[in-house]
Amino acid sequence: MPPRVGNPKNRGKHYIKEWRLFRGLTQQKLADRLDTTKANISRIEAIKQNYTQDFLEACADALGVDPGTLIMRDPSDRTAVWSVWDQAKPAQRKQALRILQGGRKAAG
Repeated sequence: MPPRVGNPKNRGKHYIKEWRLFRGLTQQKLADRLDTTKANISRIEAIKQNYTQDFLEACADALGVDPGTLIMRDPSDRTAVWSVWDQAKPAQRKQALRILQGGRKAAG
């Protein structure tokens, strides 16, 4: 196995804890949903233990998001573009899409 490079604290950043809190779950409740232990959830959230792809997919399912969301999207960041989208009503989403598509046509 190749040696690890860099600071382990910078490796494997994810937003599992943020999504768990956003969904109003304790570590124990998430652990119960994943058939694991609270200690395991705690170590993964603290980046003291790596997660597997299977864990990431199961965790995403338990939290009602896709796996990529757990590693890219902080649900507490209210200024992020996806937060604006998530908060928009269906009519506002349609309007935003029309505007974006119009901009794409004008630029293309």
